[in-house]
Amino acid sequence: MRIASITVRLALFFSTASLLVLLAIGYLIGNAVGRHFEEQDLHELHAKLVLIRHVLATVRSQGDLDEAGRRLNEALIGHHGLSITVLGPHRRVLFASREAAFPDNLLESRPSDEHIRTTDLVVWSKGGETYRGIAAAAFTSMQDMPPATALLALNIGHHLEFMSAFRKSLWLAIVSGILLTVLLGWIAARRGLLPLRDMVQVAHGISASRLDRRLQLDEVPTELLDLATAFNQMLDRLQDSFKRLSDFSSDLAHELRTPISNLMTESQVVLSRARSADEYREVLYSNLEEYDRLARMISDMLFLAKADHGLIALRSEPVDLAKEVRQLFEFYEALSDEQGVRLALEGEGMANGDDLMLRRALSNLLSNALRHTPREGAITVSISRASTGEMLIAVENTGQTISPEHLPRLFDRFYQVDPSRHRTHEGAGLGLAITKSIIDAHGGKISVTSENGLTRFVMAIPAVTPP
Repeated sequence: MRIASITVRLALFFSTASLLVLLAIGYLIGNAVGRHFEEQDLHELHAKLVLIRHVLATVRSQGDLDEAGRRLNEALIGHHGLSITVLGPHRRVLFASREAAFPDNLLESRPSDEHIRTTDLVVWSKGGETYRGIAAAAFTSMQDMPPATALLALNIGHHLEFMSAFRKSLWLAIVSGILLTVLLGWIAARRGLLPLRDMVQVAHGISASRLDRRLQLDEVPTELLDLATAFNQMLDRLQDSFKRLSDFSSDLAHELRTPISNLMTESQVVLSRARSADEYREVLYSNLEEYDRLARMISDMLFLAKADHGLIALRSEPVDLAKEVRQLFEFYEALSDEQGVRLALEGEGMANGDDLMLRRALSNLLSNALRHTPREGAITVSISRASTGEMLIAVENTGQTISPEHLPRLFDRFYQVDPSRHRTHEGAGLGLAITKSIIDAHGGKISVTSENGLTRFVMAIPAVTPP
């Protein structure tokens, strides 16, 4: 099921939120207006009740009681919609301003004290009219006469008509507000998501030949700044990876072309005329060297391919690093003596890993150091334990300082500091890449520095945990 667009989601969210807010506001406003009318009616009824109580309080005889009816009638002239009835003992009508259809339950709702509240109001309908009224006690000054009951009611038909028209207008405004919010929310969301559409446009314009396009961070809102930054960083990584892949393809073609070209040239020369058996044998030996070089190159590339996919099977056992270095020194002793290079070992320690793999990594570093150390130079291997608990193996050699721009790419496959690509040795340019893959497979790290005529490779690998 397809997920709705962000614009639609935001518009629906805005409309839902506005719907809830407007409904709450409409409910509160409607209740507030209704309570206002209730309080207004209560105030008017209370004022008339005070008048009735004041008049009845002056009654001391039957004649005063008859006179009280006349006084009340005169005081209540002009109050349309107001109905008043005063009941004496046994519900005898002492005064009635007009015919009012008071319900029987109004007498039962008479408050026990003299104060009246909105909760004491009773609403009823009769004869197509709606009334709101109260029942309250009114005392006279006649001895042995129980308190009278005053019934007061207001015709609230005009209130109900107003509330009906008011609610229609209110709900019409709410519905209009919701629709307007949906429209404005959709417009706001669409305009707010313009940076995302710009990112999509940039992404559509990216190709192998156009990896240099980037988002302008100063034009991106704060909420999308992290996303835009990550997008630009991703493009940087893609551009760098593509460049490395392009360089690797070019270097690979160059490395494979040289031995194949040598093989073809020697074969063409030897076939140009008849040769003796010794000459054929010499050409075959020469071709065998080129085949060996190709075989080693292919083997190294297969190893790197396995390393890239995590297919290197490693043994985990204690490895005496000093012992491995001394054995490699014995292997390279003849070559170092021939080149006049001094080999030195400092420190010792135990690491946890595959001894064959670690020996291959150390051998690659020593071989690389021997190729680049001048006569009368020195190669020093230092073994120490880092404060973090890892074993550090540093291979340092004297020689020409490597420029800083080349250091990050020394572990790339076939990478050469010399742009002429002229090799005076048998290496294929994969040794350092293999070393890095081995150290990475052990969960370690390798780094390189070069300054003041000293180049230093440092490998950090897990140490053997003491029992």
